[in-house]
Amino acid sequence: MPSVVIVGAQWGDEGKGKVTDVLAQDADLVVRYQGGNNAGHTIVVGSSTHKFHLIPSGMLYRDKVCVLGNGVVIDPDELIAELDALTAEGVDVSRLKISDQAHLILPTHNFLDQRSEDRRGASRIGTTGRGIGPAYRDKINRCGLRMADPGHRDSLGEKIQMHLDEHGPTLDGCPWNRARLQEYLLRTHARLAPHLTNASRLINAALDEHKRVLFEGAQGTLLDIDHGTYPFVTSSSPTAGGACIGAGIGPTRIDTVVGVSKAYATRVGAGPFPTEDSGELGERLRAAGHEYGTTTGRPRRCGFLDLVALRYAVGVNGMTHLALTKMDVLDELDTIGVATAYRVDGVLMTEYPTDTDAVIHAEPVFETLKGWTQSTREVRSFSQLPPAAQDYISFVERNLKINVALMSVGADRNATFVKNAIWES
Repeated sequence: MPSVVIVGAQWGDEGKGKVTDVLAQDADLVVRYQGGNNAGHTIVVGSSTHKFHLIPSGMLYRDKVCVLGNGVVIDPDELIAELDALTAEGVDVSRLKISDQAHLILPTHNFLDQRSEDRRGASRIGTTGRGIGPAYRDKINRCGLRMADPGHRDSLGEKIQMHLDEHGPTLDGCPWNRARLQEYLLRTHARLAPHLTNASRLINAALDEHKRVLFEGAQGTLLDIDHGTYPFVTSSSPTAGGACIGAGIGPTRIDTVVGVSKAYATRVGAGPFPTEDSGELGERLRAAGHEYGTTTGRPRRCGFLDLVALRYAVGVNGMTHLALTKMDVLDELDTIGVATAYRVDGVLMTEYPTDTDAVIHAEPVFETLKGWTQSTREVRSFSQLPPAAQDYISFVERNLKINVALMSVGADRNATFVKNAIWES
């Protein structure tokens, strides 16, 4: 199958970068299709740890073309910093291609983002403050700037002024004026221009040639602007449908959708989280899983696996496979809870409510499974897992009605193994 889409099946931070890295070894192109540098993907190879925020995870392979699609919003300084770090490690970054239609995150967007969160006070959403939301807002409001725009000096100043005029007094106190923004964009464009391309044409041509294309999303299904716990969501579409829009391909191009889920659940920032445990269990999962954000360092909220939310994610994305990460974090638990239903105002629900207020008031109904109470860190195949761990995975498969195709039992690239083939399925 020539195309695979990887999506987060929870609230982000599921380990998509690791799964992308593993599957990328058999891909020709790796495409990031949405989000910005508010996302963080950590990849561990031997003694080396790599943290990406914009560059697709496949860049660590020397023969892969990596693409930032039109659906990504790009902070030029952040991207240049990542390119410089990779270059210092001897990586050929000329393989990175950037859609000339992708929108820019300007320094003014960072200012607007932080001011918006401050204004919300106790009702803040919990954004990373990196300008992602304001950049997407300008995109929809048709006053944003795209990667190609600084290459047209004759019209750049006018486009910057339109952006400044749109926000008016909201930018009072912002140190970035038209002249400073123009100098900044011309400087960063000179560095990034060699990477610009018509990404849609590049990707479709690869698919026409039956090359394997791996599409990588950021964040997770329950942070989707349309299908997540609105308003506690991101500003783009991390779901599988977002790959079509954010990469410039038709839906018939997608063959396989792999949802990535931890063997438990986490969430960063504000918003409902039905299985969250604020006590000893949550602390135990956080410590064992090193649950701190790659981008912000914020501690993640933790709890047991939520199959109600996962069933919803399966349907919204049309998932064909599931990747289950961080199985090893559950190694020391005698018993493991799995939410199979909610109780909302006394009513039992097995389907995920699309009303955020209902999710806020949802009480999880758990089934308790036996733990395996032994280390899985050295396991390298499904058959090597303890029987109770195999039973746990089978329980998830029966409830979701899809196969767990891949799982991981540690941070290293080699601690990930395939249970059911993905590219050949």
